[in-house]
Amino acid sequence: MGLKILMAASECVPFAKAGGLGDVVGALPKYLEKLGHDVRIVMPRYYCVDREKYGLKLLPGILVVPMGVIGNQYCGVYEGRLPGSDVVVYFLEHEGYYGRDGLYEVNNEGFLDNDNRFAFLSKAALEICKMLDFRPDIVHAHDWHTAAIPVLLNTLYLNDPFVGGRPTLLTVHNMQYQGDFYEGLMDVLGVGWEWFNFLNLEKDGAVNLLKGGLYHATLINTVSNGYAREMHTSDYGWGLEGVVRERSADLFGILNGVDYGEWSPENDPFIPATYSACNLSGKKICKRELQMEMGLPVRDDVPLFGIVSRMVKQKGIDILAEALPWILSLDVQFVMLGGGEPWAHFYFGDVMAAHPDKFRVKIGYDNPLAHRIEAGCDFFVMPSAFEPCGLNQMYSLRYGTLPIVRATGGLDDSVENFHEGALTGTGFKFWEYKARALFDTVGWALHTWFNRKDAMKKLISNAMQQQFTWEDAADKYQALYLLAIERRLGGENLKGRLASVHSLDRPAGTLKQQIRRRAPARKR
Repeated sequence: MGLKILMAASECVPFAKAGGLGDVVGALPKYLEKLGHDVRIVMPRYYCVDREKYGLKLLPGILVVPMGVIGNQYCGVYEGRLPGSDVVVYFLEHEGYYGRDGLYEVNNEGFLDNDNRFAFLSKAALEICKMLDFRPDIVHAHDWHTAAIPVLLNTLYLNDPFVGGRPTLLTVHNMQYQGDFYEGLMDVLGVGWEWFNFLNLEKDGAVNLLKGGLYHATLINTVSNGYAREMHTSDYGWGLEGVVRERSADLFGILNGVDYGEWSPENDPFIPATYSACNLSGKKICKRELQMEMGLPVRDDVPLFGIVSRMVKQKGIDILAEALPWILSLDVQFVMLGGGEPWAHFYFGDVMAAHPDKFRVKIGYDNPLAHRIEAGCDFFVMPSAFEPCGLNQMYSLRYGTLPIVRATGGLDDSVENFHEGALTGTGFKFWEYKARALFDTVGWALHTWFNRKDAMKKLISNAMQQQFTWEDAADKYQALYLLAIERRLGGENLKGRLASVHSLDRPAGTLKQQIRRRAPARKR
């Protein structure tokens, strides 16, 4: 018998996405289902979620959600399925909270009621269990938007007959965003002001939802081992590194997987020619077609660099902007796709006007074009200031487009640096967060492309053999679920389950050994 898993999140592909969180919630449950688990997802029904397109059905009854000093709030619940699976998704229909454009913000300004919007999501995810007669074995929360759930389960819902005492896993996708709100949110959460203190929800005189979740979750994970290490430091902990260090024994890193059904040059419907590691002829066609599409001279004799990214500092856009004039002084071509901070739109537009035969940018996001950039480029640039996991470098490896990355977080975990003597590696790394370091590494890649054809061939072969599967990630999440249940409820609750969960003896063994070496923590 598998586990009953309640997963609460603010995003889920294909329904709503602002970042990597949506990719994880849209993929992981499918693979957990294949392992025999009953996964239920709860998320808002934003305006962008088309009820007819996804065949959503309104469930009978009204969900009542107690919102503390605000009083009871009411919402409808729609039921749908993750495409390509039987995983159930419950959508909360609340016009006041979710009936608007944007998930979290509009014109780069966060909604003023985000505190209540996501307190409502966290409480509704627990209340819906009563409506559905669903008693989860574990509750899986994602990022600050649902980080109140572990707090609620340890306080207000401790004795609830459906969810009381349930173990929790909190996945941190990005420590920078923490859910900081005015202290009056305590009266909406309704957990009692005794929990507004330094060892719970209080940070700098405000409510910090992520901090509360980090303290109260049974176990914590993030989306790469590298980022799990970095979260302990002041550079990447964003003021919560002390909490992370205190919970270090309960923190794990699990690298995200790739949906190779969507991202593979062998069957990609968005690229002009398919290809494989055994036959790269189609990649040359993809390069030529991309050059034509972006308005660049069609040249086989020049390396084509690409980037698909949000134009924000986290993604290294500032050092890219500084390094770009130096890069474009070389014999290169460069294509860029993304949107973000207004200054970047103007800056890269001006660069395109000054270098139309070398640099092209498209503002916004275009998924088919993103596929063609992955397939048509020789190199893919990711100079991130920090990157909890990152997916584009994994896509690039699959497409034989060598990544040039700053060695941080998931980029460091997933890309092996080129060794010129041994001809090992899958890409090119730099460590200093400086424009000069980025430029020097682009120069290294450029020199390799022009002068080391043997090395390029070997690097591409190495890259295309890499596998980052959701099957492996699901195995590891499953191991964490079982550990959380054992920690919270005791080993008796696992009898009859371990025999049916065969994946504990599969690739998750590395994580299992890591878990066994760690000392038991206090019950949470």
